[in-house]
Amino acid sequence: MKNKEIPYKIYLNEQEMPKQWYNVRADMKKKPAPLLNPGTLEPMTADDLYVVFCEELAHQELDDTTAYIDIPQEIQDFYRMYRPSPLVRAYCLEEKLKTPAKIYYKFEGNNTSGSHKLNSAIAQAYYAKKQGLIGVTTETGAGQWGTALSMACAYLDLDCDVYMVKVSYEQKPFRREVMRTYGTKVTPSPSTATEVGKKILAEHPNTTGSLGCAISEAVESAVSREGYRYVLGSVLNQVLLHQSIIGLEAKVALDKYGIVPDVIIGCAGGGSNLGGLISPFMGEKLRGEKDYQFIAVEPASCPSLTRGKYVYDFCDTGMVTPLAKMYTLGSGFIPSANHAGGLRYHGMSPVVSELFHQGLLEARSVEQTSVFEAAEQFARVEGILPAPESSHAIRVAIDEALRCKETGEEKTILFGLTGTGYFDMLAYEKYNNGEMGDYIPSDEDLQKGFDGLPDIPQNR
Repeated sequence: MKNKEIPYKIYLNEQEMPKQWYNVRADMKKKPAPLLNPGTLEPMTADDLYVVFCEELAHQELDDTTAYIDIPQEIQDFYRMYRPSPLVRAYCLEEKLKTPAKIYYKFEGNNTSGSHKLNSAIAQAYYAKKQGLIGVTTETGAGQWGTALSMACAYLDLDCDVYMVKVSYEQKPFRREVMRTYGTKVTPSPSTATEVGKKILAEHPNTTGSLGCAISEAVESAVSREGYRYVLGSVLNQVLLHQSIIGLEAKVALDKYGIVPDVIIGCAGGGSNLGGLISPFMGEKLRGEKDYQFIAVEPASCPSLTRGKYVYDFCDTGMVTPLAKMYTLGSGFIPSANHAGGLRYHGMSPVVSELFHQGLLEARSVEQTSVFEAAEQFARVEGILPAPESSHAIRVAIDEALRCKETGEEKTILFGLTGTGYFDMLAYEKYNNGEMGDYIPSDEDLQKGFDGLPDIPQNR
């Protein structure tokens, strides 16, 4: 066993917790392209966004110059229920791999919602409550975001309606029941509860759903009722802002022991976990203070960064949301129902997309059987059953550590462990039974999604 000069778990005290979120856009010389109004194709204004989002969140969405934004005291108080989260040295995994690499992970699964999603859920629910709203609507894929928002809304006495991707609704009944326990109404999407849901079902009667479908329904549900607004768990600038608490805490913990990571790895679906983890480190890179290798890891079955197009696209399947410039597979892309984890979104955060486009981070896609292989390897030595989403990052962290074993490099690796896998046992069962396969869309499959990209001047 290695000499434990660094504790297994590095905890911050409450006084060391960040009091501000960090907005990485402020340090980006080339900013992410603005959201476009789908009717006028002009950049969205705050007034445009007020129809869908809470007013303060609309301002945060558009602010690309303020580097640090104060965390309201009420949110800080809520954070103290489960934050600061531990930074863990994976000594046992290092020993098992016999690697000279040092491996750390920031563990975000130590709250009832089971993931990092609560960091933004409480912020968005707080601003909705402060505005005097009745409730909020949203979508959820694997269910982590829906669970987190349900918990936040219950705490603040807000109504919460969640449209859950149908395949996840059926595969993950316990995640659904946690949401209902918190008082949330959960509807499988696409559904007959909305006009856009009816339209999607008419065109694709056997669809298993997608996040794009669920977003369309949640937005329609919000804008059609007085006193409601829509909230989103990833992709948006405001969400990456709230999730920066992850990276800020990680950096303080590392700095306490003089640790500088060489490689920083995060799973990437919409970009909230990855963006939150890397933001303060990316800020140092953008300012020329330090250099890091950043790796975004996505599923081979939904490869927006590695095989998508960097263009303006709708954020939803029903094409009712603003247009965002991002790496996308097309808003009509439906991931294979065989895909067991989250990370099912057709696009990627505009911030992450722009950073990737500038070559400031790299992207890798991994097949899901290799992801579950890494998940079980990690669980057996580190004592945590990881969520499938997080296990994408674990896969590449192990790969990087084994590469160090071959080369003799003593790199320091940091990755985000964003949640636990206790609601994903059906997927683990399929893997253990040898029933899980690897689906990789063909170029022809992806072309169907690309054919639906909006034909606008900005894309020509």
